[in-house]
Amino acid sequence: MAKQQVTILSGAGMSAESGIRTFRDAGGLWEEHRVEDVATPEAWQRDPQLVLKFYNQRRKQLLEVLPNAGHLALKQLEEAFDVRVITQNVDDLHERAGSTQVLHLHGELRKSRSTGPSQRVNGIEGHELNWGDLCAEGFQLRPHIVWFGEEVVEMDNAASIVSESDAVIIVGTSMNVYPANGLIRYAPRHAPVWVIDPNATELHQVGRAKVIARNSGTALPELVERLLRDGI
Repeated sequence: MAKQQVTILSGAGMSAESGIRTFRDAGGLWEEHRVEDVATPEAWQRDPQLVLKFYNQRRKQLLEVLPNAGHLALKQLEEAFDVRVITQNVDDLHERAGSTQVLHLHGELRKSRSTGPSQRVNGIEGHELNWGDLCAEGFQLRPHIVWFGEEVVEMDNAASIVSESDAVIIVGTSMNVYPANGLIRYAPRHAPVWVIDPNATELHQVGRAKVIARNSGTALPELVERLLRDGI
C-alpha cells in the first residue's frame, strides 16, 4: 500500500533557527547590500564580482551551521509517509538532515550554473565561486539562484506535488512571496493544513489551516510525533 503524501512548504524562518540570517531580519544579511545590487540579473550584468562575493559570504555561513530539530523531524516523518519538501530556501539543510525529496523553488546556494546556452548546473566545492571560474564549455559560472525578476521554473512541478497531498505543513514562511504564496490553492480539500510560524496570524488566507504560532524547532518535532502516532 502506498504511503500517504505529506507536503512541506518551508521558508526562511526554518533556516533562521539554524543560525542563517534572512533578508527579512532587522540587521539581517541582505541589509548590508541593496537587493538590487546583489540579487537581480541587472546586478550580475553591472558588477558580477560583487554578486559572487555576496553569495560566497552566504555559502561560507551555510557551511558553519547545522540542520535543526525541525529539519531532523522531517526525515523522521519519512518512516511512515511519502514526504515531499518544497522550499523557498536556497540552503541544503533539508538534504543534510536526510530528507530525500526536496524541491528548491529559488535555486541552490551550493550549486553553480553555466551562463552559456546549456545552463548546466554543477556543485560547488567549498564556499567560493569566483570570476574566471568557467563551465566545461568555457562560459562563466553564476550562482544557481533564482534572482528577483527571473522565472521560478519549478512552480509547475511544485503545484503538481501540492495537488497530490494528503496533508500539507507550512513552516517558517508567511507565504507572502509571489509566486510561492499561491501554492496552497492547489491543496486538495480533504488535505488538512498546518501552519507552523511565530507570525502565523499573517496567514489568514489559509482559512482551514490549524495554526501553531511557535518556532519550527520545537513545534515541528511535536507535530511529527503526533502524525507518526495517530496518522493524518
